[in-house]
This record gives sequence, structure tokens and C-alpha cells, in this order.
Amino acid sequence: MNVPPPEGVYVHPRGLCESQNVGPDTRVWAFAHVMEGAVVGSGCNIGDHAFVEAGAVIGDHVTIKNAVLIWDRVRIDDDVFVGPNVVFTNDLRPRAHVKKGREDFLPTRVHRGASLGAGAVVVCGVTVGESAFIAAGAVVVTSVPARALVVGNPARQVGWVCDCGERLADDLRCRACGSTYERTTEGLAPGVH
Repeated sequence: MNVPPPEGVYVHPRGLCESQNVGPDTRVWAFAHVMEGAVVGSGCNIGDHAFVEAGAVIGDHVTIKNAVLIWDRVRIDDDVFVGPNVVFTNDLRPRAHVKKGREDFLPTRVHRGASLGAGAVVVCGVTVGESAFIAAGAVVVTSVPARALVVGNPARQVGWVCDCGERLADDLRCRACGSTYERTTEGLAPGVH
């Protein structure tokens, strides 16, 4: 049975939102489950059959499509897109008979503006950089630089993407919106105009 949602939060009659740490204008759809102890920002959309475990932290304006699994110690910053059937992990060596505490799980961080394509798997302990683009079906086992485009299993970088989502040319200029970028130790950062 649902507990009353925080003010301004919509929970579908067949959704379950046990957390009181959910921001206004967030929507939790049918068969989605947000556990007590999860933190979800404002203006988020949590699709059907998604699961957000206690200890997960989700920023503002995050889209979580259907059947996404977000476990304890996963942190997703603002304006992230998480495509359908994306799976996060939090334990590199799970065994049913070995009980572990929260301190044994590895944290995962997805920075602002990143996009994770349908069916991607993000193995625990990695960082996905700002505005990075994880292609559908990719298996992320190492950290991804800001604005990197990664594909495959294991995921490998094949290019760079603009904040608008378009692939960047070799000169790191976006042909769609005209933005330019420069290389940094974290990946790419917006260039000086």
C-alpha cells in the first residue's frame, strides 16, 4: 500500500513511492517502485516498472524510462536521460550466501546531462562524465569522459558529442548548433566563443 506522496508528486494508482524525499512535479508511473530512503529531485519522470532502491540519489529533471534498475550508491545528477531497460549494478562480486553491508557496495556517478541508451549496463564503481552519451546496449565497465560517445561490450569510445546530442566533427565543432569544445583532463569542455 502506498504512503501518501510528498506534495506536488504524482504517483500512479499502481505505482509505489515509499520515499518522502521526492521533489515536486515528479511523476512515478504504474508498477514503478521508489523505496524509502531514495532521494529523487523535482521534475523527474520515473517510467513503468522502474525500481529506485534506498540509498540511490537522483537529481532534478531526470528522465528514467521503463524497466530501469537503480541500486543503492548510484548517484544521477540533473538533466540525465536514462533509457528503457538500463541496469546499474553496485556489487562486483555478488553471491547469494554472502551478505554485504552498504559500505561494501561501490558508488557510481552519472554527471549532469549524460544520456544512457536503451539496454545499457553500467557496472558499479564508474563515473559517466557530463553530457556523455552511452549507446544502446553498451556495457560500461570503465569511467567515461565528459561528452564522450561510447558503444559496445565492453564500451569503447568512438567519438565526442555536443551538449545538443549531435556527434562532433574532428575539429570539435558541432555542425548542428555551432558550439565548440576543447580537450580537458575530464574529457571535453565548452570552448571560448
